[in-house]
Amino acid sequence: MAAAAGARTRGLLWAAVVAHVVASGAGFVKDLDESFKENRKDDIWLVDFYAPWCGHCKKLEPVWNEVGIEMRNMGSPVKVGKMDATSFSSIASEFGVRGYPTIKLLKGDLAYNYRGPRTKDDIVEFANRVAGPLIRPLPSQHMFEHVQKRHRVLFVYVGGESPLKEKYIEVASELIVYTYFFSASEDVVPEYVTLPELPAVMVFKDGTYFVYDEYEDGDLSSWINRERFQGYLNVDGFTLYELGDTGKLVAIAVIDDKNSSVEHTRLKSIIQEVARDYRDHFHRDFQFGHMDGNDYINSLLMDDLTIPTIVVLNTSNQQYFLPDRHIESTEDMVQFINNILDGTAEAQGGDGLLQRIKRIIYDAKSTIMSVFKSSPLLGCFLFGLPLGVISIMCYGICTADTDGEVFEHEGAKKESGDRELTDEGSEEEQEEEKSGKYTELSDGELKQKDIMEKKKD
Repeated sequence: MAAAAGARTRGLLWAAVVAHVVASGAGFVKDLDESFKENRKDDIWLVDFYAPWCGHCKKLEPVWNEVGIEMRNMGSPVKVGKMDATSFSSIASEFGVRGYPTIKLLKGDLAYNYRGPRTKDDIVEFANRVAGPLIRPLPSQHMFEHVQKRHRVLFVYVGGESPLKEKYIEVASELIVYTYFFSASEDVVPEYVTLPELPAVMVFKDGTYFVYDEYEDGDLSSWINRERFQGYLNVDGFTLYELGDTGKLVAIAVIDDKNSSVEHTRLKSIIQEVARDYRDHFHRDFQFGHMDGNDYINSLLMDDLTIPTIVVLNTSNQQYFLPDRHIESTEDMVQFINNILDGTAEAQGGDGLLQRIKRIIYDAKSTIMSVFKSSPLLGCFLFGLPLGVISIMCYGICTADTDGEVFEHEGAKKESGDRELTDEGSEEEQEEEKSGKYTELSDGELKQKDIMEKKKD
């Protein structure tokens, strides 16, 4: 009992310490108001534009306080702030805020959007990258090796002043939100690197390097945007969103990371081998990786894929490809990819009208199911009440139509009766008419009798 009480006490103390640290972080995050617009240009600001009612904003708040603490402890020149975008909507609109929360780094007249995971480490890394020099020089081989160890993907310009360098700087100003850009002289580059000509732009990743070729790789910006990912990735929803900008097809092994069976590990190994051994054949058109679980992929495809499986996604038009037979080896996967490239593989999905209608129905169904699953009472209230009101309205309309038909039918009968009475007269009038006829005939007969009697006389 005493041990349990002691453990409970330690847990409460630890929770109190964590709460205190997070709350103290609020002191390193400045609440911004309308004066921020005029005073911000002398400093670099990392700002969270939020709405008080936004659930995602509330979830970000403790992380944002941790970011404030980390930036202060690092001695970073970046100041951390937050602004209620609903109270200062005009300022938020000037910075292009359209959703909540929106994270921006403001540097002079430039505003950089953050689109990465909302974790402390990712946000801090983004702030330090964007706040620093656009092109970071590598003055020595030692520095080059140090930077290589720290970064999984590394872009380097080698050479002096040139139109290629100007283009490199232009691209860096656009894509600095995603990756680092460096420059070095030829004697600083590792000895194993062979450059066909200078100046040159290289990317170091996956344990090797690749040199940009304008004739084969096209526009420098497009090439850097494609090559900023490693050859093989652990894919999630956010990564797929980013890969949409590359124009590549994404080949994914959909597996369960916790399942160590042969089938799951085999498919993952096949994708890794293709990414490594066939890079020169497919890297311009394909990105490779694996995804843990099938929940996200099922919602994306509006299908029910059983795992483990392999799927190839075209993020530009929402199409996807499934192998028509089991992938048993690397050769099978290569054949499947070649079938996609030559158009013989059947494409499913897409962004046509029918698929859009299907998406609307699927999303509505998923929303209703998730609401009922998480809170049945709330689901009954949100959906049962409107359906009940609609049912009552429909019943009222149908009843009103039926009553109207009855009234119309009775009116029609009445009109028909009136018309008959008008044409033929009432029964009394008809009787009177008949009586009149009989009376007239009787008088005539009497007259004829009188005449006959006079003739006889």
